[in-house]
Amino acid sequence: MLEFKIRDVCFSSPIIAASGTFGYGDEVQEFVDLRKIGSVITKSITLEPREGNPSPRIHESDSGMINSIGLANMGVDRFCETKLTSLNELKTNFIVSVAGSSLDEYINVIKRIEGFNGKHIGYEVNISCPNVKEGGIEFGVNKDVTFNLTSRLRELTDKLLIIKLTPNVTNIVEIAEAAELGGADAVSAINTFQGLAINYKTGKMLLNTKFGGISGPRIKPLALAKVHKIYEQINIPILGMGGIVSYMDVIEFLRVGASMIQIGTLNYRDPSLISNIHDELYSFMDKNNFSNLSDLIGAYH
Repeated sequence: MLEFKIRDVCFSSPIIAASGTFGYGDEVQEFVDLRKIGSVITKSITLEPREGNPSPRIHESDSGMINSIGLANMGVDRFCETKLTSLNELKTNFIVSVAGSSLDEYINVIKRIEGFNGKHIGYEVNISCPNVKEGGIEFGVNKDVTFNLTSRLRELTDKLLIIKLTPNVTNIVEIAEAAELGGADAVSAINTFQGLAINYKTGKMLLNTKFGGISGPRIKPLALAKVHKIYEQINIPILGMGGIVSYMDVIEFLRVGASMIQIGTLNYRDPSLISNIHDELYSFMDKNNFSNLSDLIGAYH
């Protein structure tokens, strides 16, 4: 009932654990029923190890969680040598998130991973990274840069290629279209919105980097709007995300056009809740005579 396929890859559930919120993916398997999760996405892997931004780099406020972690990770070499083996034993699919500051970095990360015997089903490409060769502009804010990156990475792998879109653009639809034209199998929509937090008494910024990415329930209406706009213009699946904390949120994303969804900020509260949402979604569909996900996808009327 909850199965979904992208190309020839079968997902047992439309629920995915978002990148950066489940560690590398193997840390939570002892207390989460991974069979109820369609896939786990690793934290973003870069060419070289990154310590991330200095603290404070996470702040929780009424507007949601604001983070500026800075893609902290062990780097692709150590990831391949120490993590892929344990991830291969997960009781669900896993996807590797990749990031970089230049086209060559993205290429080299994927080439390195492709050279190992990983059982990952694909890559989610984080295009919210500054492109140092384009004057610091993010890959995801320029349709031509997005197309070039996607098409070059498409040449490197037969695995699923998923482009993670930033909402901090004038027209997210044209970026999604560029990803599809470049050969992406799906898009993830959306990444975090840019924001900041300040202490009203002292005037001190609450993140070391001043700006960070806002996530959590407050951005859900914004995310739903982006997903629906994209759905009306592209033909590849959308992995919807942004403030999902219940099965009802999942259904809303499906109705406006998402084929699958990702849960992120909720995992910081309690990673096991993601399994509960699976059960509640299944119960809703059974009680309301929905036989499969396609009955809900895009059915907003």
